[in-house]
Amino acid sequence: MKMLPLGRTDTLVSEICLGSMTWGTQNTFAEAAEQIDCALDHGVNFIDTAEMYPTTPLTAETLGDTETIIGQWVAQSGKRDRMVLATKVTGKGKEWMYGGKDITPEKIRVSVERSLKRLQTDRIDLYQLHWPNRGSYAFRQNWTYDPTAQQTDKVLDNMHEVLRELDAQVKAGRILHVGLSNESAWGTAQYLRIAERENLPRVVSIQNEYNLMNRLFDLDMAELSHHENVGLLTYSPLAAGMLSGKYSDGTIPDGSRRSMNEALGGRYSERSAQVCNRYVALAREHGLDPSQMALAFCMGRPFMTSTIIGATTMDQLRNNLAATSLELSDEVKAGIHAIYLDHPVPM
Repeated sequence: MKMLPLGRTDTLVSEICLGSMTWGTQNTFAEAAEQIDCALDHGVNFIDTAEMYPTTPLTAETLGDTETIIGQWVAQSGKRDRMVLATKVTGKGKEWMYGGKDITPEKIRVSVERSLKRLQTDRIDLYQLHWPNRGSYAFRQNWTYDPTAQQTDKVLDNMHEVLRELDAQVKAGRILHVGLSNESAWGTAQYLRIAERENLPRVVSIQNEYNLMNRLFDLDMAELSHHENVGLLTYSPLAAGMLSGKYSDGTIPDGSRRSMNEALGGRYSERSAQVCNRYVALAREHGLDPSQMALAFCMGRPFMTSTIIGATTMDQLRNNLAATSLELSDEVKAGIHAIYLDHPVPM
């Protein structure tokens, strides 16, 4: 298990991060605890969650339960210092989701306090802004994304206010590092510029979706990541399980994410399913597990700090963890590139 620095800090995180958004709905506390212990035994030291989790499905009744489960594990295991723990503050959204408010200094103060209590810890190692107040092209919104209604001065004023509050949280010892999620190159650059000018916390990472079928990060974000040393923490590296091959031929396994969300948040369509089948077939042609090939591709990208995996079963988890030992051959990489040239943005 490779260990990589978070941005320009001394904090090292494993190349695989354990995701948690199924804990509390698809997974019980006992199952989540087994996953955490197994991941730690395999060298993973990085766990990612959010105050709004679990998401499968996302409901008012289960809101915050994932953090509570992690906190229960922290209290019972005594292993808090073996992990780098990341969570996120929820942005503008549904009223029942923490009031549906924008990310503001007040929202951060309240949310940090709630998360610390649920996680049963005195610090959050990486505190991330789940999505921008102004909107985002994440979650398939890139097809209709229009930033022209954004008011630049208001956006920048909010960024400044947010960074000052995050600075206060860092100085109080409640959080160590700051990260972004579902952000753009312009947004990330502004946070970096303001932080440098005002001596405020510098963004160390960005958590955006990235996988074989969603490579928007390859362009402007990759350039920014390289020059500014803001690494990617990719979520959905298996495209919500599609790249594992389990949905091939229209199959919907019982208890799977697709059994609860048929379109997988807009990822699954007739077009994307056909492209996915080509990647799965490529893996099998070379005697590779499709999930491991997809994960190895992500881990091999030069801007990648950590690849976030999620699992509902221990077999899935162990299979995904084994991807760290896979090095893709030039022939496999060429096959991946050929499919990418035919289908650069299939979902």
